[in-house]
Parts: sequence; C-alpha cells; structure tokens
Amino acid sequence: MLDTAPLQDAYRALLDAAATVASADDPSPAPPDGEWNADQILAHVSLVSAATIAAVAHIAAGANTTYDNRIALHAWTIEQTIAHAGGNAGLRDRISGQAAALCALAGAALSDVELNTLAPARLLSNDTLLVDQPMPLRDIVTGLAEAELPGHTQQLLALLPDRAAAEATR
Repeated sequence: MLDTAPLQDAYRALLDAAATVASADDPSPAPPDGEWNADQILAHVSLVSAATIAAVAHIAAGANTTYDNRIALHAWTIEQTIAHAGGNAGLRDRISGQAAALCALAGAALSDVELNTLAPARLLSNDTLLVDQPMPLRDIVTGLAEAELPGHTQQLLALLPDRAAAEATR
C-alpha cells in the first residue's frame, strides 16, 4: 500500500497557495515572461491529476496504461480546462476532488504489485524531455507529491506581490 499523506500534503499546500494568490490585492497577477498565470497553472495541475487518476484506474481495472503529460502542456487544452471549470474557484474545487480521488485510489485500492506495474511514460517540462521510458506507477504518483505539486506551489507563490509572498511563506 502507498502512504498518500505526502500526496495529500502536497495538494493541500498547492490549494492553500492558490487560495492565497486568488485573495491577493491583485486578483490576476501577471506572471513573468514565458510563465503561466494562476489559472493556467491550476488547469495544468488538473490535467496532470486527471492523467494520473486515469493511469491508476487503468491499473486497478487490470488494463494496460501509459502516462504522458503532453496534453497538460497544450495551451488550447489548458484554456478549455479553465473555461470548463469556470475559472479559478472551479479549478481549485476540481483539484480538491481529484486529490481525494487519487489518494483514495492509490492508497487503498492498489496492491504493491499493481503500484510496481511499469507504465510507458513520457514527461516534458518547458519543451524539455525529462522521461521517455517505463516507470513504476508508484513513482508516477510519488513524483506528483515530491516534485510536480511542490514546483507548481512555488510557481503560484511567485505570482504574489512581495508583501503577500512573505506572509504566505510564514
């Protein structure tokens, strides 16, 4: 069984940061050049979460799976996800539900054998190929908790004016 406490903590930190950014004096802080705004970050996280849930569900159903994050980087798909969720608050609600579903599936529904199932994986970041090889499902899920979600939490906090950012990290 997978300990999902780190995943739950990572989602909680991300959602707390997103709420802090949403309630900041500047409701739509401009990101640095080449970076996403808060809604785009949340849409990306939602798409990555959905892909992870799909991979976990496929393994739980005894099916083969793959894991590919390219759709979560696609600008049109990100904008459609924002629109379908109804904006920032809807994205935060969606991610909260996805976190609960993923933690429930990955934590209690899968055996160690299933968590060790290799899934062909392709992961990109900023047009750089990071992974293009089979990965254990366990590593895909723990990668969310250890790298993906904390990275986007910091990306969100970087959108805050200096005063709010200092308060958010206390």
